[in-house]
Amino acid sequence: MRVTKARIQPLDPKDMSEETREIAAKAGKDLNIFRTMANHPKMLKKFLVYGGYILAGSTLPARERELVILRIGYLCQAGYEWTQHVRIAREAGMSDEEIRSCVSGPQTPGLSAADKALLQATDELHHDQHISDAAWAELAKHFSEQQMMDIVMTAGQYTMVSMALNSFGVQLEEGEVQWNV
Repeated sequence: MRVTKARIQPLDPKDMSEETREIAAKAGKDLNIFRTMANHPKMLKKFLVYGGYILAGSTLPARERELVILRIGYLCQAGYEWTQHVRIAREAGMSDEEIRSCVSGPQTPGLSAADKALLQATDELHHDQHISDAAWAELAKHFSEQQMMDIVMTAGQYTMVSMALNSFGVQLEEGEVQWNV
């Protein structure tokens, strides 16, 4: 974790207005990310709509989505994001070896061509905010046009989320331990 204590305190549900509790409940889980964002209910409401699409409505299969999210979380040094999405990746059926490939990136030995293309595109988006023609062509061998659009938007969404988590100082939930590689 980059910051060892919260800069913006997560709200206890009892300290939220009824409207804010209703908005936060739409997240489906009582997590520090949502309790922190509850300090700005209007933003949280909009965040949940788009974040919900990326996490549960996009054209990317869960495993591929988590490869992008974990790689971005690692590149952004977002410990909270990384730890939350290791759990989600495991729920999506990813092995620890696949999760570790999100640390070593597209150079990881033994990656499938699709995984390598996905991690390469994610790296380029992070470092250059652009996917090169070569990486785009490689992605196109494995993903539909809509999936490629969702890859870009997923990397962008989780870059923004990582920036917020790192800057707000969102801490892991009580009793949770950061998953290390």
